[in-house]
Amino acid sequence: MRAFFAPSPGRWQRGFVATLAALTVSVATTLFPGASSAQQPQQIQQLPDFAELAEKVGPSVVNIRTTERGRAGVSTGRPEMDEDLQEFFRRFGIPIPGQPRPEGRRGPRPDEEPQQRGVASGFILSADGYVMTNAHVVEGADEVFVTLLDKREFKAKVIGADKRTDVAVVKIDATGLPAVKIGDVNRLRVGEWVMAIGSPFGLENTVTAGIVSAKGRDTGDFLPFIQTDVAINPGNSGGPLINMRGEVIGINSQIYSRSGGFMGISFAIPIDEATRVADQLRTTGRVVRGRIGVQIDQVTKDVAEAIGLGKPFGALVRSVEPGGPADKAGLEAGDIITRMEGKQVEKAGDLPRIVGSLKPGAKATAQVYRRGQYRDIGVTVAEFEPEKPLRFAERDSKSPAAVVGTLGLSVSDLSDTQKRELKLKGGVRVDAADGAAARAGVREGDVILSIDNTEVNSAKQFESVVAKLDKARPVSVLVRRSEWVNYLVIRPARG
Repeated sequence: MRAFFAPSPGRWQRGFVATLAALTVSVATTLFPGASSAQQPQQIQQLPDFAELAEKVGPSVVNIRTTERGRAGVSTGRPEMDEDLQEFFRRFGIPIPGQPRPEGRRGPRPDEEPQQRGVASGFILSADGYVMTNAHVVEGADEVFVTLLDKREFKAKVIGADKRTDVAVVKIDATGLPAVKIGDVNRLRVGEWVMAIGSPFGLENTVTAGIVSAKGRDTGDFLPFIQTDVAINPGNSGGPLINMRGEVIGINSQIYSRSGGFMGISFAIPIDEATRVADQLRTTGRVVRGRIGVQIDQVTKDVAEAIGLGKPFGALVRSVEPGGPADKAGLEAGDIITRMEGKQVEKAGDLPRIVGSLKPGAKATAQVYRRGQYRDIGVTVAEFEPEKPLRFAERDSKSPAAVVGTLGLSVSDLSDTQKRELKLKGGVRVDAADGAAARAGVREGDVILSIDNTEVNSAKQFESVVAKLDKARPVSVLVRRSEWVNYLVIRPARG
């Protein structure tokens, strides 16, 4: 029998093999620093197993469907856009294509029928039927329905909702439900794997995953958000953000988007903050927060160096509410609050969160930096007043009105009585907002104080100012809503 042998490798072949082996080791060392070749397969096997997590947490995630009453054939005043796409468009500069009806709306007429308003997500807090979701999910809804993974559907009762943290609790009549496990946000690390379960675009129990991109993002007054790159889309609102131990560490709440779809940046409410709110909602149906009555701003580097503070930190007091807690305690405009009740105030956004967590009536100590020296000042915390919507009587048919089609606005004059009640010298009331105005976030019931930096005192003047605007460029409007004012930018629609 003839034997066959492979020829022995030549010098160039041996060199090539050696080079290839060295390159392989180099790549492996880069990918798995400190790991031997024997350890590398084990490292690969330790990649996240999301399948097990999905099976474990999935039964605790619910689909939430809301309806509201609207007469057939009558426009709701919202832009013609899929309603699921509307829920994630938020305030603070992100255009809002549609808004719920303002508080104090009239009850449904006999000829009104429930219309589906949107689909979102939530998760079971306790076996006896308490479910957590976002406040904006249930706001303005006439009916709320909760569907479990096993397809059972229940009509839910809204126990309470807090707009400032965007947390809501609803209750269904069921027992023995699979509740989620609550995790420790303090253990959460940037770069850690996380998973979301929800109903994007109504597709129930959809699982997506990613990593924690950042912690402590300031996008709201009372919340340091968790930023992730988990794929979150309309319908994921209110669903859980889950760590690799199967624990809920956040509520998916917001996205940054120019189109309404996922763009790689998502925000979740830390579960510790949400739980504190939920506990109050379950106990009293509302959230009580502390306040001291100051308007604050960031401390810039230039200011910190000029006054001898060193590094920029703390909250700069811009103004003090006359007769408020800070005023009575002796705080002054120009003070820099560096600590509050023993907690460091690194940036201005920290102060409202710290004060908000204090009980009204409690005596707190504020450390302030004033004219080169630190001093401690005792402040008695007051209660943060609930947001009060602007309420108007029905507009008198004789009251002048203007319909500004290019902006999608219908406005009318304020009566002398309304101006006195609101402590305003001018402004016009928004009777309806549609199109570009609705996308910018203007709502029925808002008061427009100025447009394009021009103060407005009447509907006729408002119409005159708008007529002179360049229709191709964005226009700013100063809007009064409740007790607050804000600039909104109305952008013309592109043909």
